[in-house]
Formats: sequence, C-alpha cells, structure tokens
Amino acid sequence: MINRKGRGLLGLAAAAIVSFAVVTGIAAPATAGPTATTGSGTPKPTIVLVHGAFADSSGWNLVAPALEAGGYPVIAFSNPLRGIQFDSQYLRDFLTTIEGPVVLVAHSYGGALITNAATDNPNVKSLVYIAAYALAEGESVAAANGLGGGHSEVTEHLVIRPFPGASENDADAYIDPAVFPELFAQDVPKLVAKTMAASQRPGSYASLVTPSGPPAWESIPSWYMVAKQDRIIPPEAERAMAERAGATTVEVNTSHVPMISKPLSVIALIKQAAK
Repeated sequence: MINRKGRGLLGLAAAAIVSFAVVTGIAAPATAGPTATTGSGTPKPTIVLVHGAFADSSGWNLVAPALEAGGYPVIAFSNPLRGIQFDSQYLRDFLTTIEGPVVLVAHSYGGALITNAATDNPNVKSLVYIAAYALAEGESVAAANGLGGGHSEVTEHLVIRPFPGASENDADAYIDPAVFPELFAQDVPKLVAKTMAASQRPGSYASLVTPSGPPAWESIPSWYMVAKQDRIIPPEAERAMAERAGATTVEVNTSHVPMISKPLSVIALIKQAAK
C-alpha cells in the first residue's frame, strides 16, 4: 500500500514527465491513425527501438507515440541485458517474427545488439545509433570507450550485485543512484532523472569486455546521433564509431539520453533513416 507521501511523490514524478513531454512537443495520440505508406505506396517499415543498459523500454516513451502517429509500426524491444552474445541472439530471433522491412534504432549498449543481430538479415533496411555502440568485429564496449582518446567515468561509479547462474567473474552492474542523474541524464528534470536511477535495469558486467561479431553496418546503411555532452560514452568515441561505419551523422548538445532530452531530433533522424 502506498502512503500519502508516496502518492505525492508519484504524482510529482508523473507531473514532471507530462510537463516535460508538453515542453518538448511530444504527446501520445488519442487514437491510432491509419497505416501510412512511403512515397512509393509501400507500407512503412517497422521501427524496432532497442534500449541499453541501466534503462528499459520506457526510455522511448517520448519517441514511440510520435512515430506511431506518423503511421509507423513501432515495437520497443525488451533487452534481456545478459551479455552481447545472448542479447544479440535474442534480438535476432525476435526479428524473424516481423514481416516486411525493419529499421533498427538503438541507444547505448543496444547499439552492440543491432550491430550483431542485423548481420545477414535482408529485412533490416537501416540502422540508427542514438549515442550507441557501433562496434567493430572483435571489439568490446570497454575498448570502444577509448576510441578517439575519450574517457568514460561510468566504470568508476558502478554498484555490483550477484545474480543466480552468473559465470565466474560476472555480476549485475548498476550505476550508483547518487551519481546517476549527473552522469546519465544531466539535462532532464531532476525528478525524472532520479526516477530513472531508481528504476534502472542492471546490465551484465561481462558485457563490457565481450568481443563483438561481424558488424551489420558494413552492409546496411546507418545513421548516428552524437551526444556532445555524453558522460557515459565519450563523444570522441561516438564520432569515431560513426565515421568508421560511414554513418550519416548529426550532433546534438545533450546528455547520454537524447531520446528523452531532445526527442524531436531523435524522431527526425529515425524518419530520415526510414524513408
């Protein structure tokens, strides 16, 4: 049972989120419109949104309704966060259930998944990286953080907790809630950032050092959004990954979560990739 103080805090959090959506110009449609088509008259591709570590699918709550209102089928994929190989295979299998063209959009660690899961999948027409890991073959997340000479502070502020069945030297990693708002989402309302910190989903620690497989961006067109104030993935590393992938690149002056702080920019990039 939630007491009066708890109800008040929940109400404040909800109000902050609604107010933020209004300020950014994003609101969920009251009813779904008819399925739209591309200029050639073919159905629009399904947009699959992939969240990263320390987050969940709710991170796309300001983006998904706007895409749906534009006639795009949208699925916010639930990332298991059990390691690159398992998570990528999970997404690869998931994609086999979707008919027609697909646009894969990923944030942060989710980028490692689309990089692996889309390889040799002819239905995936484009990849969109939102401050995400576009890894090379054999590269790990930890190694990618050093690209371009940048430095990530995230590994200095992790809380490690065990989970059943973990392999040796593996565990769940959380970002310390005390530093989460300023490290992960410094440009969103503080109450929203604190709620994100409290509800974060952990990622497998082994994900940081697991080498990636053959990258899908070698054969699939990609788009990349660099977050210039990112404190999780260094912007220098993001630029290096985007250039290496030959991605159409835009830069925004945001924290690690542009889909929350700059959703209109994210929506515009996704729509560009979906044309």
